Amino acid sequence: MENKEAIAEAIQVGWLWLIPAFPLLGSALNVAFGPRLQKQYGKRANHAIAIGAMVLSCIVAEVAFWKMVAAEPGHRFFEDHLWTMLQSGALKVDLSFGLDPLGMLMTMIVTHVATLIHVYSTGYMADEPAYWRFFMWLNLFVFSMLLLVMGSNFVVMFFGWEGVGLCSYGLIGFWYEDVEKAKAAMKAFVVNRFGDFGFVIGLFVLFWSLSGGWDVQTNRYIPERGLAGAVMGGVPSQPRVSPSGVALGPTMEFRELRNQISDESSGMAERLHEMTFWGIPVLAFICIGFFIGAAGKSAQLPLYVWLPDAMAGPTPVSALIHAATMVTAGVYMVARLNFLFAMSPIAMTVVAVVGCLTALFAASIGFFQYDIKKVLAYSTVSQLGFMFIGVGVGAYWAGVFHLMTHAFFKACLFLGSGSVILACHHEQDMRKMGGLREYTPITRWTYFAACLAIAGFPVASGFYSKDEILWKAFTARGLAAPWIGPAIWLVGTLAALGTSFYMFRSYFMTFTGTYRGGHGHEDKERLEDPHAMAAHAHAAAADEAHGHDAAAAQAVAAAAPHQHDTSHGAAPAHDDHADHGHHGGVPQESPRSMTWVLIALASAAVLAGFVFGWPSAWAGHEPLLERWLSPSLPAAEKVPFAEFSHGTELLFQFIGGIVVAGGGCGLAYLLYNDNRSTVPARLKEMFPRAWGVVFNKYYVDELYQATVVRGSLFVSRAFYWIDQNLIDALVNFMGLLGRAVAYVDAAIDKYLVDGAVNGLASLTWNSGRTLRRVQTGHIQTYLFGALGGAIVFVILQYVIR
Repeated sequence: MENKEAIAEAIQVGWLWLIPAFPLLGSALNVAFGPRLQKQYGKRANHAIAIGAMVLSCIVAEVAFWKMVAAEPGHRFFEDHLWTMLQSGALKVDLSFGLDPLGMLMTMIVTHVATLIHVYSTGYMADEPAYWRFFMWLNLFVFSMLLLVMGSNFVVMFFGWEGVGLCSYGLIGFWYEDVEKAKAAMKAFVVNRFGDFGFVIGLFVLFWSLSGGWDVQTNRYIPERGLAGAVMGGVPSQPRVSPSGVALGPTMEFRELRNQISDESSGMAERLHEMTFWGIPVLAFICIGFFIGAAGKSAQLPLYVWLPDAMAGPTPVSALIHAATMVTAGVYMVARLNFLFAMSPIAMTVVAVVGCLTALFAASIGFFQYDIKKVLAYSTVSQLGFMFIGVGVGAYWAGVFHLMTHAFFKACLFLGSGSVILACHHEQDMRKMGGLREYTPITRWTYFAACLAIAGFPVASGFYSKDEILWKAFTARGLAAPWIGPAIWLVGTLAALGTSFYMFRSYFMTFTGTYRGGHGHEDKERLEDPHAMAAHAHAAAADEAHGHDAAAAQAVAAAAPHQHDTSHGAAPAHDDHADHGHHGGVPQESPRSMTWVLIALASAAVLAGFVFGWPSAWAGHEPLLERWLSPSLPAAEKVPFAEFSHGTELLFQFIGGIVVAGGGCGLAYLLYNDNRSTVPARLKEMFPRAWGVVFNKYYVDELYQATVVRGSLFVSRAFYWIDQNLIDALVNFMGLLGRAVAYVDAAIDKYLVDGAVNGLASLTWNSGRTLRRVQTGHIQTYLFGALGGAIVFVILQYVIR
């Protein structure tokens, strides 16, 4: 019976393709007609298309969600096969979409959070001349992300995987005229390619392993009958099927792969477990390859360096890509392949250890950062580490739960930072902020709620996901050694303490004390965020601007101090800003198109834990999200965990939710509240070298520059020299040699071959001319000739005898 339940049967739902199709359509419309619509009808036409596409996608996703809720847990596997893209031997690749509880959760997060960020962007980017291009990229990114989470096979997932990389390149480098922003986009694109190489290698080895094996004695691959399909030179064999009716062999479909491994009667799990590749367990090789891809996309050591630089993009991009969606793709992939990772303690240990080291490493960098977006960037890297701890120790649902709560509180934090940056006239240095609670109360309270969530206080969602991850790490016994789990808990707890400290440090530096900012838009501030000037008094006016020139003119007008004029047609959402008189004065709260989004995300950041993750130690039964995800996580029940009493678990919850979160918050309060303490400055003077190392991010970028970048440049220049001086010289020599041979061949042809032919022709011609004289036409001449010949013949006969 248990084996029967492990086999997932799909239900065909023919309209799932609509979910990603609407964002793709919105992107296509803005590509084709965006500039013309913006010129003729204003920017509302552009964002109406983009937001309308997202709303339609949300509606279809909601319908699919409630349809899945109504189904029995064992029947929550929806598929939509459109057509076959490729079929060659045993390889068949369909363009198909699939939703199970895990994919459904990711789809709901992507569509709904992305829709909120689209709405927020209408205020933040209102003065952007290339408004249509921004929303085109946003829609295209959502389409790619939905391909990634909804793809029913590795190939469709990889299309989305590469698609979000391409879109992140376009969005991070959206202001490409700034060279530094263009470099940041290129850096993100290149670093992700390193990870993608590991993903592809893991996929190739997996496909290879499902159809044959490596013969150590002959040192070659041997296809296995019944698994590899038709083999050249072999006798055709029938495809192998398990006693439970599961087709065996190489497949790209997630559900089919899961069924082969989860079906105990197939023997596929044991077969893969015993296989080796060059002496390495093949499962470890496959899973570590996949994890390298995940580490690139989800910014883990050592491939995290692209994410902090990605803050060069507009703030809504940071909220969408680097908080809620793309950076969590690696975590999603590991959770999706839980049935593979659970069979390899080595791979699970690698994932969990890299995750905990990344969490602590990135948290420590956040201690001394002053750029508010950079603080959130390293916070994102650290929180992704917590997610990998969860999926690495086998607590897959907890890792996914933290992915969900992180989407809410980190999107709220990023968008809140965008509101702060606008309020401070595009300043991102927290040392030039302070006192904003008086000017931006909505932004202040939503930012505070998100800080409570990420710090892990029991009043918000982050506690419930992070506590479950750390508790499962402490009790994990499925890793390479029993002591690794408690060690990961210790490191993760230190990282959580650091998280609470640096997040409340950012809160106190930004919102308490007195305002320390300047009065007006300085050149530096414009360079920090050159096109986000609207969002205040001129947001609505810029929204109605027709064309690039009009929008640019309004951006310039908004940058200069001025008095508001009601004739501009400012929307009611911006009327409250008119009271301030000018942009260059005191900070101002953001328009309602932005603050409503902040309120929605802050509410989700607080309430999600109570709804989806109420601990089993409190409720007496498993949390709602764990029950929901269980059909998608068949390996969760097979991962061993140590048993402890409820009292022990409650003690650990107290340590994480009160001692750790409260300790970090209290320390930040003592050092940074109201900007009164001189301790940070004194500590900086006492330990300048230590401060410099952490402030400069342990010089990792410099290390990469000195090794990888310079090494790559050296290798490229060496190859260039070899190409210019050796390869080209060899090619030129071969060309010269060819020409010499050609000259010799031409001479032989001209003087020997042609000479022989012409000589034979001349001999024939001259002989003919000479013999022609014999023909006189006189008969007596012919008779004399015949007589002479006869005499010669007789003489010859006599001589011979």
